[in-house]
Amino acid sequence: MDIAANTGRMVKVEILRQDTQGGNGYWQKFEVPYRHGMNVISVLMEIQKNPVMSNGEKTTPVAWDMNCLEEVCGACSMVINGRPRQSCSTLIDQLTEPVRLEPMKTFPVIRDLQVDRDRMFNALKKVKAWVPIDGTYDLGEGPRMPEGKRQWAYELSKCMTCGVCMEACPNVSEKASFIGPAPLSQVRLFNTHPTGAMIKDERLNAIMGDGGLANCGNSQNCVAACPKGIPLTTSIASLNRATTVQMFRNFFGSDHFVD
Repeated sequence: MDIAANTGRMVKVEILRQDTQGGNGYWQKFEVPYRHGMNVISVLMEIQKNPVMSNGEKTTPVAWDMNCLEEVCGACSMVINGRPRQSCSTLIDQLTEPVRLEPMKTFPVIRDLQVDRDRMFNALKKVKAWVPIDGTYDLGEGPRMPEGKRQWAYELSKCMTCGVCMEACPNVSEKASFIGPAPLSQVRLFNTHPTGAMIKDERLNAIMGDGGLANCGNSQNCVAACPKGIPLTTSIASLNRATTVQMFRNFFGSDHFVD
């Protein structure tokens, strides 16, 4: 049997649309021919090819973000049937109908299902989520990490900045300054790296102020929502200990940079 063949079944879809940033949202209903193995992206592509609503009225194509289609880039995050997740890995067979698609509310909507995730990227800049090296010359082989530490650091490195954990977190909102669980976990990742630890103090100080670690309410929604299963709350607990030590180092003076 051709698994791509049209089965005669129609998938009912409702999409919360928005024409401009800051504009009013409105719902539109669509019906798309079902195919075996369809994901949400497949549905959106069908609507893009034929942007006609269920009532037969023609409309504009729906705007959304996507890139890798392999749950690696994080670009296609949206709220599907009330749950933030990746639309490329969400299969229609796993969903109840009508399938309701909404943009993530944590971020400003650009248009339809597209959102501006600058808030998250700016938080990563704030905590310097990178390994600081001088790239002007060959530094040679970097320091080795113990295998046990490398394995759990790899788990943290799976973060694809999809924003799902921030959408699920009740402490991240338009009116709150909390940077969110993803940037915090990246602080733990890069503070553990042998070279990244050179600016460990700067990262810890960055999350000890307004919008930082103290704003986490420990709801643990982030762990349940993360599509990569990253132990975000474990990172936050570790950072609580690290910032306490950092606070005493800051208080007691000039040797606080010495481990």
